Amino acid sequence: MIKATLTGQRLVALFLFGWVLVSSPVLSLFDVERSWGGIPVLYLYVFGVWAAFIGLMAWIIER
Repeated sequence: MIKATLTGQRLVALFLFGWVLVSSPVLSLFDVERSWGGIPVLYLYVFGVWAAFIGLMAWIIER
């Protein structure tokens, strides 16, 4: 029971952290006219955050 509660709390914390990372002020930092490997920096940031959070959620749930 305690493990389920702790897992739920970690997932809520991860959700809130993700919400901050994809909020407008943070996204505006990456909305620049540069690209890396032909891919705009904003796209790399959004998909990198998305992939990292999928990995973190899987790690939290499996642990």
